[in-house]
Amino acid sequence: MFVPDLLKSKSVLITGGGSGLGRAMAERVASLGGHVIIAGRRQAQLDETARALEAQFGGTVDRYRLDVRDGDMVEEVMAGMWRNRPPNVLVNNAAGNFVAKAETLSTNAINTVLGIVLQGTAYCTLACGKRWIAEGTRGTVLNISVAYAFTGAPYVLPSAMAKAGVLALTRSLAVEWGKYGIRLVSVAPGLFPTPGAWSRLFPVPGLDERMETRPPLGRSGRHEELTNLIAYLLSDEAGYIHGENITIDGGNWLSKASSMSELDALSDADWEELAARRMVQKLAKTGPTAAS
Repeated sequence: MFVPDLLKSKSVLITGGGSGLGRAMAERVASLGGHVIIAGRRQAQLDETARALEAQFGGTVDRYRLDVRDGDMVEEVMAGMWRNRPPNVLVNNAAGNFVAKAETLSTNAINTVLGIVLQGTAYCTLACGKRWIAEGTRGTVLNISVAYAFTGAPYVLPSAMAKAGVLALTRSLAVEWGKYGIRLVSVAPGLFPTPGAWSRLFPVPGLDERMETRPPLGRSGRHEELTNLIAYLLSDEAGYIHGENITIDGGNWLSKASSMSELDALSDADWEELAARRMVQKLAKTGPTAAS
């Protein structure tokens, strides 16, 4: 359903693009004719990813070492991009997360996650946005959110705080910057396994397998399912989707939004017992009928 040149007019900057889901996004953009720019903290990783994409898809993949927590560094690197080949699409993918009981968190742990996820997203978005506005260039910002940005979540407090802020940023700037032709959208992925994230989020053996079967669809997501959604949202075909957050998690957050979803744990025998109880209760209230 995707034509090979769907993103040929796009120059796409992906933060955290050297590994994991960021690399998968970069591969999808390159496969659809887009120019790829990846940024991250590890130069060797960026170089390896760029060489692999160039060998597979041709063209040149630009790469920049960037710590999105450093606002001055963001400005310096963005200025370099604008001297070379500037992006007209920004994907704020850089993230940090881990599981911990809230009362054990240090200030450094909180600041690290907020710095990458919330401040880094804001720094990169504003750095691109102000340049697009000054030039009169139309642009797109796609932020990676998460379903618990709506609800909060236990044991990932800094991430929940940060992602809620990212969602607010997306919606606020969608209204403020729409008049400039700058479109903002957000995607909230569910469980899309990567080695790095899984080792931090599911450190207990077997926990990852239990979590991956929780969604109503009974499985985790495939990388191509996420990257296909992102490719569509970055394309001109999605030009009227603005200020929205799209969740792609196999129905997981909906199933956990109600305590009644815990009834999934009941067996057929349990349901039959419940039905029998209801019948007994009904008979107790009404008495036996002639038919009985």
